[in-house]
Amino acid sequence: MRIAFLCKRHYTGKDVILDRYGRLYEWPRQLARLGHEVRAWCLDYRGHQDEMQQHETGSGSLVWASFVIGHARIARIALYPYRLRKQLMDFKPDLIVGASDIPHVAMAAWLARHLGIPSVVDLYDNFESFGQARIPGFRTLLAYAIRNTSLVVTVSQALQEKVLADHAPIHPVLAMPNGVNTMVFSPGLRTQARQALGLPADAKLIGTAGGLSRMKGLDTVYTAWQQMEQHNPDLHLVLAGPVEKGLPPPTGPRVHYLGELPEHQVTNLFRALDVGIIPLKNSPFGRYCFPQKAYEMLACHLPVVVANTGEMASLFRPWPQVLFTPENSDELSTAVLRQLDQPAIPDVPVMDWVGLIKQLEPFLEQVARQD
Repeated sequence: MRIAFLCKRHYTGKDVILDRYGRLYEWPRQLARLGHEVRAWCLDYRGHQDEMQQHETGSGSLVWASFVIGHARIARIALYPYRLRKQLMDFKPDLIVGASDIPHVAMAAWLARHLGIPSVVDLYDNFESFGQARIPGFRTLLAYAIRNTSLVVTVSQALQEKVLADHAPIHPVLAMPNGVNTMVFSPGLRTQARQALGLPADAKLIGTAGGLSRMKGLDTVYTAWQQMEQHNPDLHLVLAGPVEKGLPPPTGPRVHYLGELPEHQVTNLFRALDVGIIPLKNSPFGRYCFPQKAYEMLACHLPVVVANTGEMASLFRPWPQVLFTPENSDELSTAVLRQLDQPAIPDVPVMDWVGLIKQLEPFLEQVARQD
């Protein structure tokens, strides 16, 4: 198949093309590895020039085209769908996949309708919880995309149920969680991982990685740390990821902020920790997301504590000792100390991207044949 993939260039603090990380990269990469001809177009809100890159996949082909918004934002954004339509007419895709946010899923549905081909929408989060959903008309665009696409893919079963209840689409809605690159995330020696990151060799280390924001429950982690650090002198907190303005991480000799790490260093972090924290709020975002770090931590055989909400509540239900009530710093502290005292690694099957996209492929082929 010829597959067009539309997304934004930056998400979760990563550059999709350069960092080659996560759901937005693995969708087109794994489809190319299965032999398909994939062209990916992405909007770049931060860069300075348009560019094109071809990535080696061992089979098929994968070409990335990045389009910079630049200073003339309104004009370039307004022209982008028409510029893209011309390029798609030249490429002649069998289907279009829209991902990453409301504009891209709406564009995919609109372009597919104008070109007379099917489209697929990937909801890697509850887009209604994004800030852009407050822009007048954007929720209508999301509803338009869901109603006018041939297949909706959601990151969680909870989001699948929400889409079915809120929009009653006539086409299938398929749940596909975030996967993990098991060639990168795997068990390793704790001592070597700590040495690679400059972390203390003999301390008890707890922590997390990803967006350090209130939306993702980091304020609860910071409050819990204030409680734990007073009573546990050998305990250290390790954090990595982009920091939300107005929510600085705690400071002190036992707090280690590592900045925004490349993927292989995130692996070292999860190998270095004694307990990994997966915080969430009981919010429109937290109830429907599937944190990438959940499978990444488990793939590294790291004991975890997890906010008891949404997909995480279902996934970790057989291991209640690792769960804590969202936004409850006392329960978070208790769960962390319990895991330090009696570590338990939930026996959750970790899904890798190779297997996930291989399972998805027949659904995409069926969609492509609909035309």
